[in-house]
Amino acid sequence: MNHQQPTQELQAYLAGSWTVERTLLDRTSGTNGTFTGVVRYTRNPDGGLDYREDGTMHWPTHSGPAFREYLLKPGSGPESMDVFFPDGRPFHVMSFAEQGNQDKHWCDPDDYRVRYTWEGPDSFNFIWDVRGPAKNLLLESHLVRIDAGRQP
Repeated sequence: MNHQQPTQELQAYLAGSWTVERTLLDRTSGTNGTFTGVVRYTRNPDGGLDYREDGTMHWPTHSGPAFREYLLKPGSGPESMDVFFPDGRPFHVMSFAEQGNQDKHWCDPDDYRVRYTWEGPDSFNFIWDVRGPAKNLLLESHLVRIDAGRQP
């Protein structure tokens, strides 16, 4: 696994379309699931990126189409972006920097912790570790750039 970080700014690195493969584990019940689809990071007029994820969820209690959306705004430096929910509430900071690749989010009553890993110019992953009285989940996402190796 490559633990280097991209040499360019995070926003430029993310812009475009990526395939996503996610495994989901409910550690309380031992239930496993998957999500496969496409993530699009689209530049927006506010100087950030719109995040849209579309795909198919396979989970014992719900299988079928699923999506989520976030808004990414420039962070404290070119190596990070601040992630917000669609309604404007802050979510977490995204970064591959060695001292900034982990963050957390409190969603009462559970604690969400994320770690981002840059794997190369056309792939990265992130892992959400969710613990609390309501949820005990491990969500591992692997993204690969669509049209990897092509110049935009």
